[in-house]
Amino acid sequence: MSASMNAANRSSTRPAADIAPVGSLEAITGSPAEAHTILDAFEWHLARHPQREHVTLIETDDSTTTVTYAHMWAAAIRAACGLQGHGIRHGDTVAIMLPTCLEFFEVCLGAMLLGAIAVPIYPPLRWSELEEHVQGRAAVLANCSASVLVTVPEARLVGRALQALVPGLRHVVCPNALHDSNVGLRAAALRTSAVAMLQYTSGSTGDPKGVVLTHAMLLANIRAMREASGAHSRDRFLSWLPLYHDMGLIGAWMGTLYTGIPLNLMSPTIFLARPSRWLRAIDRFGATLSAGPNFAYDLVSSRVRDADFQGLDLSSWRLAFNGAEPVRAATMRRFAQRFAPYGFRPEALTPVYGLAESAVGLAFPSLSRSFIVDSIDREALARDGVAVPDTSPSSATLEIVACGRALPAHDIRVVAADGRVVADRTEGRIQFKGPSATTGYFRNAPATAALRNGDWLETGDTGYMVDGELFPTSRTKDIVKRGGHSIHPQDVEAVVEGIEGIRKGCVAVFGSPDPGSGTERLVVVAECRARHADDVASLRAALMSTVAMHLNGPPNEVFLVPPRTIPKTSSGKLRRSACRALYESGQLGVPRAPVWRQVAGLAARTIGTETARRWRTLRGR
Repeated sequence: MSASMNAANRSSTRPAADIAPVGSLEAITGSPAEAHTILDAFEWHLARHPQREHVTLIETDDSTTTVTYAHMWAAAIRAACGLQGHGIRHGDTVAIMLPTCLEFFEVCLGAMLLGAIAVPIYPPLRWSELEEHVQGRAAVLANCSASVLVTVPEARLVGRALQALVPGLRHVVCPNALHDSNVGLRAAALRTSAVAMLQYTSGSTGDPKGVVLTHAMLLANIRAMREASGAHSRDRFLSWLPLYHDMGLIGAWMGTLYTGIPLNLMSPTIFLARPSRWLRAIDRFGATLSAGPNFAYDLVSSRVRDADFQGLDLSSWRLAFNGAEPVRAATMRRFAQRFAPYGFRPEALTPVYGLAESAVGLAFPSLSRSFIVDSIDREALARDGVAVPDTSPSSATLEIVACGRALPAHDIRVVAADGRVVADRTEGRIQFKGPSATTGYFRNAPATAALRNGDWLETGDTGYMVDGELFPTSRTKDIVKRGGHSIHPQDVEAVVEGIEGIRKGCVAVFGSPDPGSGTERLVVVAECRARHADDVASLRAALMSTVAMHLNGPPNEVFLVPPRTIPKTSSGKLRRSACRALYESGQLGVPRAPVWRQVAGLAARTIGTETARRWRTLRGR
């Protein structure tokens, strides 16, 4: 490692002028098959083609910055020296709260060089959610005992507030400050069993769950996904996925790092501001691989004008991964039909299944086939938990998309409540095992105990199998039990989203205990822009009628709320449990405190905590 470090220290961190232009990449002979850590894989490429393109950051439509393996390595060493200068040692945790930027990778690799544990956490997404964000991140930082938080200058207020809430957080630094260190690097000798990172799952902020991922687990998942997808060094990956999410960090970055695939990267904010930029970038760079959750495919296929796709060519796109949230058949069909005239092939649509507890990926479909949709009897699934085929075109039919088979060396099974493996087409809890499976949650023994079932791990999802193919149906905790029937929330949400005036991707359906009946009340919360009383009443009536026809009975309660009312995770998933909590506490639809008040409150709390801390120090003298 020392020879590579010395060579890298003599390199510039500026983009190289001799990077091969787009479309002229040479195939790499061999692969880092003997690598024991992510760093070993990086050094394998560094030794063979240091000037190969590694990451190209898309800053605007006309501006990009490209770095090679050599440039990234040099910057990572400087970041490691800076972290070391702030007291980071082997086994310590380094929290990384950065937006999509090259510095994110530098700090992540720098932490690994020291044998420290990288902890990606998402930066504040909206000022209106500042207080909630600080409380949630404070719980994460306290759980992982981070002593250093690396963030951007704009987040200094958040950083100081976090320091006030987390006494062990000694330093809040910016990436550039790390490069000012004159400390010589003392790299750690890493074993494959060393913990590389903690991936905190979305959801409750009061009980943070940090998935423990070792270098061995990450490499096992990357290698399995590479084999299942047929990814090779002549591919090019285009990603806008957040780097604090496993699909963006592990699937897009670490996967391309290992295989030698150039990564073209844009910020999620660029995509959300103008979704057409995602597909335009695939065309521009000739990307062959890209991924997104279902809402992204729905967004570009239903809300973008044809004029924005003039001259678009998607013929290079060979694998369009759809994962991270339930995959909807209607979305897949709409996307395939909308973009067929632009060279997109339907067989490129690739529904996948995964979770942080398996690093990122768990099931991939066979290559070069069209996606499979299973049409089943909705009533039979709700009443008996059996997926009975039903091809009749009616509202009684439910469509479930197949998400493939277990990755190589991994296993998936479906079990009943008593742990018994069920027959094909019987719904149950999805469990898995394999070399990517986490050992548990960081410093959270109760959650780890609930996760494990002998050699098998719980996914928290329900589904069924057909000839080895996985058909996920719902989150276990989200299924609503009403009148002896199991109602799958995403099924009802999809129907409600089809109503004119309801915002797509902004409907939450959940159950709430009804002590009077001994069952659950079905609650529907939908965002809309209607404000006039007559418009709201008309929309409510349409919603009640639609759901009643769909389920043979109306919902118990309906709430029509303004945009951005429904809680979502950092990756855009619905937080049904958080929405349920707001409903049950009577806070649903209650406006958050104004931004100025949240900022003032954080500042006052920070000053108060710092003053108390200094007073205790003075008294101790």
